[in-house]
Amino acid sequence: MRELISRKDGRKIDLDNIKMFLTDCDGCMTDGGMYLSENGDELKKFAVLDGMGLAMLHEQGILTGMITGESRELNRRRSEKLHMDIYVDNAADKLEIARKLCADHGITMDQVLFVGDDVNDLALVEAAGLGVTVPGGRPQVKAVADYITETKGGEGAIREVVDMILGDRLLEAFEDHKRIKQQTGGK
Repeated sequence: MRELISRKDGRKIDLDNIKMFLTDCDGCMTDGGMYLSENGDELKKFAVLDGMGLAMLHEQGILTGMITGESRELNRRRSEKLHMDIYVDNAADKLEIARKLCADHGITMDQVLFVGDDVNDLALVEAAGLGVTVPGGRPQVKAVADYITETKGGEGAIREVVDMILGDRLLEAFEDHKRIKQQTGGK
């Protein structure tokens, strides 16, 4: 068994107990920037490393999802491409949404890992079984986060946390991922 992670409140969290991995989008899955073209197109940079990590979590039976305050087709498409189980946009109260998701899936908040970076993520970062932020997270979020990634948002921060969860199962999870991709024709 892996070493337990200590929360800010001193409780120990067994990463094998994580059943739901939720994340904010901008600043966590992206670098927080928005690129605008002359035609008004909005573009965001996502890390491919994060995508494979989330796919492996999903394939290991861990629910994956994005809760974002924005309503952008781009975010929805990214969550669909990653086969995320959960996508919630226009989220005004992310903690309330997470509590409802827990009730719907028969799990507790202690089994939720949430990655967030801004003040609208603060309550959920604090309430999750493991609250995570990124180096660019607001100081208020860093103050309550149980873990701050070394990797920046949009550059593999999500994957860093996924690797931490999978631990010594990472290579086994990758083999499962390859097998599933072969069986589904790469979809």
